[in-house]
Amino acid sequence: MLIFSLLLVVFSLTTGEFVVSGILPDVATGLSVPLSAAGLLTTAYAVGMIVGGPVVTLLTARLPRKPLITGLVATAVLANAASAVAPGFVVLLVTRALAGLVVATFFALALATAVSEARPGKQGSAVATVALGLNLGIVLGAPLGTFVGQHLGWRATFWSVAAAAAVALLMVLRFVPDRPSATTGPVTGELRVFTDRRVQLAIALTAVGNVGVLTVFTYLAPLLTEVGGFPSDAVPVLLLGYGAGAVLGNAVGGRLADRALLPSLAGLLAALAVVLGVAWLGGGNPVATVVTTVLLGALAFAIVPGMQTRVITAAGSAPTLAVAVNASGYQLAAAFAGWLGGRLVDGGAGLRSIYLVAAVLTVAGLGIALYSLRQDRRVPA
Repeated sequence: MLIFSLLLVVFSLTTGEFVVSGILPDVATGLSVPLSAAGLLTTAYAVGMIVGGPVVTLLTARLPRKPLITGLVATAVLANAASAVAPGFVVLLVTRALAGLVVATFFALALATAVSEARPGKQGSAVATVALGLNLGIVLGAPLGTFVGQHLGWRATFWSVAAAAAVALLMVLRFVPDRPSATTGPVTGELRVFTDRRVQLAIALTAVGNVGVLTVFTYLAPLLTEVGGFPSDAVPVLLLGYGAGAVLGNAVGGRLADRALLPSLAGLLAALAVVLGVAWLGGGNPVATVVTTVLLGALAFAIVPGMQTRVITAAGSAPTLAVAVNASGYQLAAAFAGWLGGRLVDGGAGLRSIYLVAAVLTVAGLGIALYSLRQDRRVPA
């Protein structure tokens, strides 16, 4: 039940992040702001995550684990409830930033707790189970939250997210064990973990290895319609296929990480690069588009457990800070992905080129994985 408790928190936080895109027009209308301005709500959440990752983790590094996790989840509950009652756009913007502020630190603590409580050799599976909350938040939580917002109003969506987080908070209070802080010395000593070459490479692997497929995901809807030739009403079905692949890939990736961490990561990144290349070559073929969309979902999330486990194992005595910074790095990669896709489209390369560029970037991530594997074999951890 410990792992399920952490999964439920991740699910509620992820839903809170991604559901905003589905209710954006309703928020803009309800608060009488332009749609472009309403889009800043997503930016505010991401900025909260990027800043909160290292800052909140450092400031709370010496707190016992259970009270800290409880406080972070309680903050998420209050921030989402505040979003539901926000009287104006500026207040809503602040509450979304506050909600994002605790996410990276919680995710890091959740992964570190899951790994520390897992049986030997099952760390990757434990990470995969917690990370399943990400998949479910995107595939199930965001659509449900959008449905609620369309029928009961956008404020009801935030109340729903707050309620889910509140239920998760009760489970955290019941099932998360009391553990002391992993930090016993000066907090600034935690920063020394980033001088470790293995940690540097692990964080670089996450950022570079994901940026290609994140670019594709950001522009997936127009890729499916304008390149794949599907009607717009087929996009939700294809996204469901992507999500189903993500759930399966997450579970498989966790098992592979348990067996052979870096070799499996290298293999999965190689497969991801190949599928991206096939998507580029077979862009206008409907069958190829369906198959590659499902495979992209599977491979995009199959690499997540291994990458997170790699950061945790490389960080050693300071896994929480390393994973929090890694989560912030992932958000930076996502922000860069949106910018990169826009430059490719505006620059005349066209939507289809996103697949090819994503494949090249994934190969760069594969290079980091292979280099890390070589370094580990030369100097055992």
